Amino acid sequence: MSIRNTVQIAHLPEDLQVYIFLYEEVKNATFLQQQLLQGNSAFEYAFIDASIIAESFRRFGISPATTSLYAIKVSQTPSVNAATVQQHLSDSIEGNPLPFEEPSISMFTDIAKVRKTYKLTDLGRSKVRAGKKGGGGKREVHEDAKLANGDSGDEEVERQELEIMVLGLMALRGAT
Repeated sequence: MSIRNTVQIAHLPEDLQVYIFLYEEVKNATFLQQQLLQGNSAFEYAFIDASIIAESFRRFGISPATTSLYAIKVSQTPSVNAATVQQHLSDSIEGNPLPFEEPSISMFTDIAKVRKTYKLTDLGRSKVRAGKKGGGGKREVHEDAKLANGDSGDEEVERQELEIMVLGLMALRGAT
């Protein structure tokens, strides 16, 4: 049985629901990818490899090596509802469903990859202090810069700040 989350997206009509499912230990990723590539209308889902989301969009969302998976479905008709989507995914995906909530999502978040993918690797993490007469700067990390940028050792704070930055970047890229 799948565990779902129903989301209402602000710019979509209220009667369109978005259903999100999360799976781990997926064993039939090749089959799922083939369904997408063949244009099988029963598989009009966004299948996204949960471990490498940024790369997933370049590969139809899923590869044969995918083992963790987000399945997202936008309901366009009343006949496509939570129960029908859940049943179809339960019949089609060989894997373990997880609740779509923070602890499950965090299991698949590699903060270093997120920083690298979105080029946030050095964003605000250090300040340059002017050197002596030669004008060369010496890179020195200050405690206030660390704390202001989620580098206090608190992974949750850093993850939340990265989430805000990444969502902002996604929104900007989608608007252009």
